[in-house]
Amino acid sequence: MQVVVLVKSIPDPSGEAKLGPDFLVIREGDGVLDPGDEYAVEAALTLAEASGGEVAVVSMGPANAASAIRRALAMGAHRATHISDEALRGADALATAKVLAAAVRRSPFDLVLAGVESTDGYTGTLPMTVAEMLGVPSATFARKVEVTAGVARVERQTEAGYDVVECALPALVTVTASAAEPRFPTLKGIMSARSKPLEQLALADLGLSPAEVAPTQRVVAVEATAEKGPGEVIQAGDDDAARIADLLAEAKVI
Repeated sequence: MQVVVLVKSIPDPSGEAKLGPDFLVIREGDGVLDPGDEYAVEAALTLAEASGGEVAVVSMGPANAASAIRRALAMGAHRATHISDEALRGADALATAKVLAAAVRRSPFDLVLAGVESTDGYTGTLPMTVAEMLGVPSATFARKVEVTAGVARVERQTEAGYDVVECALPALVTVTASAAEPRFPTLKGIMSARSKPLEQLALADLGLSPAEVAPTQRVVAVEATAEKGPGEVIQAGDDDAARIADLLAEAKVI
């Protein structure tokens, strides 16, 4: 079974994210593998080990994203594809989906896995957009993924527990942080990651032009959120219920 994992390099969460004058995140220095993507990598490795398959990692990002991709290889992925192009700076979720879908369809695949959403973007829309562009079904919020006889069986996490969802392969599945704990790269894995195939591609290699991935939206301003004011303490009394009702009405709760 051929499993593809979509991963992303993000600024180190332990540091302070900064915006440039164009309101885009400054991505200087080595990024780190998005923690949410590690659960998808773990699910992919588990499936591949059970079926004798392979795991390929696909990522889009600047040149320094390679270090994050290497972590996925150190965890056990067999090969990786890194798409980097100056024309992709500032790409929105739709443009990113176009690029990732074009990269994935270059080789046969049975299953595409991804995190639910990126830690630095939080759109939560990209995986399903990729599935639509690949023409495959998508199953989301999976806490467990199994594949039997060409069918993906997913335990879809809900507020009340989980639903069981099945779809025929090829398919795309997003994996939650409640799935199996990601394995930690061993020294042997880290060393072997240096020799594993890491294909570097530009837009032209995918048959895409800058116009096709031009962003359809942009950030025009960023403002600090207003500071939260002090709360109001309501003393028990004859008019306390009325005051509470007034506050709820002001908040448009009732």
